[in-house]
Parts: sequence; C-alpha cells; structure tokens
Amino acid sequence: MQYYQREEGKEQPYWPLGPFKVRLPFVHYRWEMVEFLQAIVMFVVSLAMIPLLEKYLQLPYDVAIAFVFVCGIGFMLPALLGVAHVPGWIAPAIPVVLIYLEQFEPGSDTIKALVALQLEVGLIFFILGVTGLGSKIVRLIPNSLKAGILIGAGIAALIGELEANGRVAQTPIALSVGASLCIYMLFSVSFKEMAANNRIAKIIAKFGMVPAMIIAMVVGWLVSEYPSPDIQFGFTQPAFAKMFNYLPIRLGMPGADLFLAAMPTAVIAYIIAFGDIVVGDALINRANAERLDEKIDNCTNRLHLVTALRNIIHSFFAPYPGLSGPAWTAVTATTAERFRSNQTSMQSIYSGAGTFWISGFLALLMLPLVSLFKPFLAIALSLTLLVAGYLCLSIGMEQVTNSIQRGVAGVVAIMLVTNGAAWGLGIGVVLYFLVEKKNPFGKSPVSS
Repeated sequence: MQYYQREEGKEQPYWPLGPFKVRLPFVHYRWEMVEFLQAIVMFVVSLAMIPLLEKYLQLPYDVAIAFVFVCGIGFMLPALLGVAHVPGWIAPAIPVVLIYLEQFEPGSDTIKALVALQLEVGLIFFILGVTGLGSKIVRLIPNSLKAGILIGAGIAALIGELEANGRVAQTPIALSVGASLCIYMLFSVSFKEMAANNRIAKIIAKFGMVPAMIIAMVVGWLVSEYPSPDIQFGFTQPAFAKMFNYLPIRLGMPGADLFLAAMPTAVIAYIIAFGDIVVGDALINRANAERLDEKIDNCTNRLHLVTALRNIIHSFFAPYPGLSGPAWTAVTATTAERFRSNQTSMQSIYSGAGTFWISGFLALLMLPLVSLFKPFLAIALSLTLLVAGYLCLSIGMEQVTNSIQRGVAGVVAIMLVTNGAAWGLGIGVVLYFLVEKKNPFGKSPVSS
C-alpha cells in the first residue's frame, strides 16, 4: 500500500517540482512484486556494460562496478521525476559510439572523448526538451538518412560480434544458442502465437531476452567456454574512491576539438533514441486510453529533460558507452501491457516503472547475484548487441519506400560503418539533395 491514494480517473499523486512530478514508493505508489521479481533477473543486462568499460576506458572491474551503480541511480530517476517510460541505454547506438571511440587511445583519451559525446547528447535532449522542438526536428530528417543510420548501426553491431576475432568466434556454442533463442522468443511469429495461448510461454515472454541469456550462460559453462562462477556472499563493494581517477574532475575536461569530433555521433544517437520515444509513447498512450482509472501525464518534454539530466550526470561521474536512453522498449512494453490488463494487476504505471529499477539497483548490491553473473557478462553484452543489430536492420528497412531511398540509405550505412558518423551524415545529406529531390533547391523529393 501507499500513503497517498489516487482519485478515480485522476493522476497518480505526486509532489510538484518545477517541470517534474516527484513520486516515491510506499508514499505515492505501491510496491509491485512482479516487477521486483523481473528486475532481480533482468538487472544482469545492466552489468553487460562492464566489458566495454574495461576495454575502452581501461577501468578495473571494481571501478566499472562503481560506474554501473551511477547508471543504476540514473535508471531510477525517470519514475521518481514523473516519467512513465522504463529507461535504458541507447542500445542501437552502441556500435556507432564504439566506432567513434576506436579513434582514440584506450584510457584517458577515450574517457575524454566519451565525456564530450555524452555531454552533447545531454545538451541535445535538454535544448529540445525545453523548446519542445524534438519531434519537429526529427520529422525533418529524410527517411533515407534515418534508414541509413539505423541500418549502419545494425551492420556495425553484427560485424563487431561476428568478425573473426569477435565474441561469437571465441565462444560459438553459447552465443549461437543464446542468439537463436533470443531471436525466436523476441521476434518469431510462432512464439508470439504460443505466448498468446500458453500460460508458461506468456510468463517467459515477460522476461524478454533474459531467459535466452541464462540458457546461453548454462550452455557456455557446460561446454567450458566460460569458467565456473566464484560465488561470494555479502554486499557488492564498488570502488567509488578510485573511480575519481577516471573522471573529468581528475583528467580534465575535453577540448573543443573533441566536442567537434563528437557532434555527428551525438546527432545520430539522438535520432536513434527518438525512435525509442515514439515506440514508448505509443505503448503508454494505448495503456492510458484503456485504463480509465488513472490519467497518465505522458509529457515528451519532461522525458527529454530527465534523459538530459541522466546523460549530464554520467558525463561527470560515469561516462558510459551505452549513453542514457529515454526508454528500454522491451521492459516499457511489458510494464505497459501489465498495467493495461487490469487495475489489480498493477496499481499505477509508475508503481510498475518505479519498482522495476529500484529493484534492479538493489540487485546490484547483492554480491551473490553479481558474482554469479560475473564470468558471463560477455554473453549479456553480445546478445544485447546482436538483438539491437537485428532490430536496427528491421526498423531501418521499414523507413524506405522506393529504390532511390534504398540506394541513399545503403551508401549512408556503408559510410557510417567504414568511416564513422561524420562521413555517414555528410554523404547522406549530399545524396539526399543530389538524387532524391526533383529540384535540389525545392521541397519535393522524387516519389519513385
């Protein structure tokens, strides 16, 4: 139960704070046991960033864990400040971010480059949130350019995992099993039909890609592709004191050259993130239309501001290759669906979203859980990137409707993968005006 009770058909109670609406568990909403149990399992995905932190930023494991804790705090902010979306990374942008980071020497140079990128992403979200221009600007971007960005991100994700020295080649059995199960359970028509008619399949579907991850971990351990976990007891001990050696407060802020170099990647990250906003809004608005007992204030500007705040916090206290995204689409979908089903299932959309990441943060404190998954973090990262790659390719191809757009998108994708974000964006803009428009200085693109 919670202290404040909602009036029928009204908003969930809150404390106003400028553009935000503060809600606390047990005060403004009840604790949801289903979301608690989901998060205790699904928090493993948040640990998947550790291999990238170790490789590109050269962080020791205990410092990387401290960075994950900062991310966990950021994950709790949206529900706290009045956002119904369940947050995550900008996962499809990770391959593009890694292409950008590979230009720099691993360690302090890469950290400064990532700080510049994440600050710019935060500022983009902040400016577009304050002005309300986010949706208008993204709508002005040609479909061919959007498609090229998404397809390029998808190709980069798949190449990074499938190349000769990639993780799939190093542990082929575990990742082949895990990827096959992931794709089947997330995208297969037959599994969707099974989940609609079978109670067990429906429960499994609620956990997204985590069941496939766990099976891949067990298989990887059984075939000796991964070592046995050294399970420890007690509480996780992140190296918060040591982590300041890897932050701008000690290393210094990036120079103007790094901010300039990061801008194309920041723009691409926002374009990709906006797709998550569109999908998340559709899920929340559908639930809002069907659950008449609660009115959801689904404010896109507030979502932009909270996402900006999370990215800015990361910039100074834990620069993150995953960046801070507005919505983890898979969990937002399962939360909205459970909320939509009936009032007894989930008391408020905020009780579901809030419980999930508070529980995920608590799971980070549990050393037995963290140490259990430590040897298998590469599996969680690989499956995350493989699924993101598949989604990017699928959604990107849906953006284009004729052969000319497909050609432009293809060139943009190849340039992005081979030469980086700046070349991809630049070539895309040039080709749009050269090939797609009947009049390069007019407004009407060709229709076929």
